[in-house]
Amino acid sequence: MRRRGDVLLQVVDLHKSFPMAGRELKVLKGINLDLRRGEMVAIVGASGAGKSTLLHIIGTLERPTRGTVLFEGEDVFRLSEQQQAEFRNRRIGFVFQFHHLLPEFTALENAYLPALIQKRPKAEVIADATALLKDVGLGDRLHHKPGELSGGEQQRVAVARALMQRPDLVLADEPTGNLDTHTGEALFALMRELNRARGITFVIVTHNEKLSAQADRIIHMEDGMIL
Repeated sequence: MRRRGDVLLQVVDLHKSFPMAGRELKVLKGINLDLRRGEMVAIVGASGAGKSTLLHIIGTLERPTRGTVLFEGEDVFRLSEQQQAEFRNRRIGFVFQFHHLLPEFTALENAYLPALIQKRPKAEVIADATALLKDVGLGDRLHHKPGELSGGEQQRVAVARALMQRPDLVLADEPTGNLDTHTGEALFALMRELNRARGITFVIVTHNEKLSAQADRIIHMEDGMIL
């Protein structure tokens, strides 16, 4: 049985470099980090500190130059690309600064698309997506397209979409960055509520110190390292 507080993910001696103008740009410099099941972690730091790169590697969207990411003890970068894609779809939810909703689809359709990719029965995924959208306060906006929703409502659809596969881990990269203060605070409160109610681990990159203070733990990054 998986219990809140167990170690879900370990990052061990993680490095990431990019070639740039004939030299090597070192973005991450030996990151070590444990994430526990059910906690909410905020990652803060100046632009260029490596926060988003760390998040992308944890989510297997990028490969490290060297180092290890263990998810429940398994080295995710020993998986094939196909296995990594399946792992991302089943175990990790993503919420980005830009919601990336498909404009031609309704809120309901945007929310349930990840589950359809896994070929779950359509009736089941519609029911799950409807329940999730109600949970995030959009029960009366199911059939509205993104252009008919406010910025905060669009991000709530993105949160519902991230939860469709019942992930163990949600990675959010500046999810309130394009929202006004009140809407951003409401979205953060929603994620905090979902974290507590569902036991999902949330890792949130943010520049907002007021919001990060509400997390269980704050990780400060500077120049590719954890302080």
